[in-house]
Amino acid sequence: MGQRTRKRLEKSPMPRLGAVSHQGASTTSQQLASWLPIRASADADLLPELGTLVSRSRDLTRNNGIAAAGVQTLVDNVVGVGLRLSALPDYRALGQSAEWAMDWQRTTERLWREWADSPHCDAACTLNFAGLTELMFRSQVMNGDAVALPLWLPRPGSRFASCLQVVESDRLSNPGGQVDSASLRGGIEHDTYGAPQAYHIRQSHPGDYLMGMIGDTGVWQRIPARTAWGRRRVIHLHDKERSGQSRGKPVISAVIQQFKMLDKYSGAELDAAVINAMMAAFIETEMSSEDLFELMGGTAEGMDKEIRKRNRGRPRLKPGAIIPLYPGEKMSPFMPARPAAQFEAFTVAVMRHIAASMGLPYELLLKDFSKTNYSSARAALLEAWRTFRGRREKLADYWAQPCYELWLEEAVNAGLIDAPGFYEHRAAYCRSKWIGPGRGWVDPVKEAQAAQIRMNAGISTLEAECAEQGLDWEEVLEQRARELTRLRELGIDPASLAAVAPVTFVENQNVKGADDGQGPGSTA
Repeated sequence: MGQRTRKRLEKSPMPRLGAVSHQGASTTSQQLASWLPIRASADADLLPELGTLVSRSRDLTRNNGIAAAGVQTLVDNVVGVGLRLSALPDYRALGQSAEWAMDWQRTTERLWREWADSPHCDAACTLNFAGLTELMFRSQVMNGDAVALPLWLPRPGSRFASCLQVVESDRLSNPGGQVDSASLRGGIEHDTYGAPQAYHIRQSHPGDYLMGMIGDTGVWQRIPARTAWGRRRVIHLHDKERSGQSRGKPVISAVIQQFKMLDKYSGAELDAAVINAMMAAFIETEMSSEDLFELMGGTAEGMDKEIRKRNRGRPRLKPGAIIPLYPGEKMSPFMPARPAAQFEAFTVAVMRHIAASMGLPYELLLKDFSKTNYSSARAALLEAWRTFRGRREKLADYWAQPCYELWLEEAVNAGLIDAPGFYEHRAAYCRSKWIGPGRGWVDPVKEAQAAQIRMNAGISTLEAECAEQGLDWEEVLEQRARELTRLRELGIDPASLAAVAPVTFVENQNVKGADDGQGPGSTA
């Protein structure tokens, strides 16, 4: 080290005690000194507080209109009327032809609809598969978890014995209230790698005991995650935010406080406005409270009686009324400032915070596009579409696809579907795509033209464009073929219907006016 360098280092100031490289890690600054959150594992952070989060989330969804609307918006756009199966077997891996794949697809989808559109797919025989899908997703959004048990229940009237029992996530818990351990957390047994091995389901909901509906609340059933030959026995939906997280949390967990405080504030403003609307004026008197007490015999009860006596003969306030006053009294108008002038601005600011946390545009959460132009509305809906599409893909991967695989296994074993070597090539046979509700259009004409341009340019396909609108491209083409055939039978030239006058677009910046668990395979 050179002499100049040594002298420069000797003169440089030493770091002060408590100094940090990252200001966000400071423990001495006035703003951050008291902010010392704990650093724990995902389950240690979540599981002790999960019950409180879930109960508060449900309460808000029941009693807060905006919270209920947010959950319903997610359900409508992610699930809608249900997810439609598009079976896509990997015919190349199976050594088959494309024609074979199309025939296999049509047969499989027809049989799937027979099962999925019937309430026999529900163990309770009340919902079809679309209803079960909505229930599972809604439970995941509100509770953080959704649990379903694939069962094997042969029933008259159905060729399939596979069915699904949706279970309230509250019933998934440690037996006897055991403390969470390394291998048992939140009612789920894990191996050393964190893979679920078994689920402990309470025989009845713990809240039934509180409501007097006493059942087997103290009895748990241990259900293995899979059978010995690999068939699923439990389907558990939840979002993982951290490694090692066993359970999920409600979607509004981060804004529960804002939701509740805004609910209180809105209620207080509403109460004040109602009270203010009921009061028009005050009548003032020069007598002091001491004089009034003395006049009425020194008791508040006597004063109250006298006031009621005097007011009994006084006319009620109404338009054009003449109110006589006693000597020394005067009328003072009551002019409240309710609701507060900043009420709307403050409410909108909090709502934007809540909407961002839920992954929704503010306009979509409140269903209010009155102050939005076309560009802003389209940008908001495109951003929302990313959220909806991501959630839909997860729902398809972790719910619809496992259900399809369970059903397909039974259909193959029953001889209804020809699938040689099914267990050796399970992934190739089970390959599929799930179509959800359409994205919708802000300006149908513009966006339809854009879809046509994308297909003509070779950057999109009819399948992709139809899927965005919740349609099956083959069904669209088949229906169009039937329509064209019928037109020709009636002597109508289809080309004459396609000759539409060109549309001239005028850019308008305002949106308004513009633009049990046993099943097949046990012997395999």
